[in-house]
Amino acid sequence: MTPAEFLSEDLADAAHDLRTKEEPFAFATIVRTAGATAAKPGAKALLGADGTILHGWLGGGCTRGAVKKAALAAFKSGQPQLVSVAPEELLAEKGVTPGDEVEGTRFARNGCPSKGSVDIFIEPCLPMPQLVVLGQSPVAQALAALAPQFHWAVATACPTTDPVPHQKQVIVIATQGQGDVEALQQALAQPAQHVAFVGSARKFETLAKKLIANGTDAARLDAVKAPAGLKLGAVTPEEIALSILADLIQIRRAQVGVADA
Repeated sequence: MTPAEFLSEDLADAAHDLRTKEEPFAFATIVRTAGATAAKPGAKALLGADGTILHGWLGGGCTRGAVKKAALAAFKSGQPQLVSVAPEELLAEKGVTPGDEVEGTRFARNGCPSKGSVDIFIEPCLPMPQLVVLGQSPVAQALAALAPQFHWAVATACPTTDPVPHQKQVIVIATQGQGDVEALQQALAQPAQHVAFVGSARKFETLAKKLIANGTDAARLDAVKAPAGLKLGAVTPEEIALSILADLIQIRRAQVGVADA
């Protein structure tokens, strides 16, 4: 077994441990070099949630700042990043300055004496987005059963611990008459990106007035989608669950700026 194969195994084991712990991480791969560089194309590293190198090697310290910044941007957006680290004079020849992004490539300055250029691809691996389904109604049960097939981590109660870093959270209230007000209060106390209510707009308006009278911020209630889901003409609990999940997938993909899987 070659040293590269040993390194890949170490990276794979470390990535598996982070995934198990639901911690965000990223892979960094050198895809191109020019001039004198310590690391060559194919060199890989595993980056932690703060953008620092946990395992692997990308050469000397000349790229670390740019890699860390790109990793943090990748975690925030959920999108891969391509960063090109080059001497300032070479950047000037290309008509770019450090920090510029041109056609998907972000440029950074290499201040090391070697004056080499390194292009690094950063691929984020974020925790599976969390779908909190509140209620025991048939719609809630159907949604909780369907969502894992589309890579949602399903919970049936609002978390009581600090949120997982960089994990998206959405909440669907499917109590349908069994503790509606309490479920809405719990949902609005969470840092969720999206909250939806299974029920008619008229029913939600009545509940919202009651909550506002008890001190709930009206702006928070205005952000709740009611009724939940896309307008598919759904009738059965399974169809309603499908319409809700379709809406959540649309929201999820829009948040990372992509329309594909």
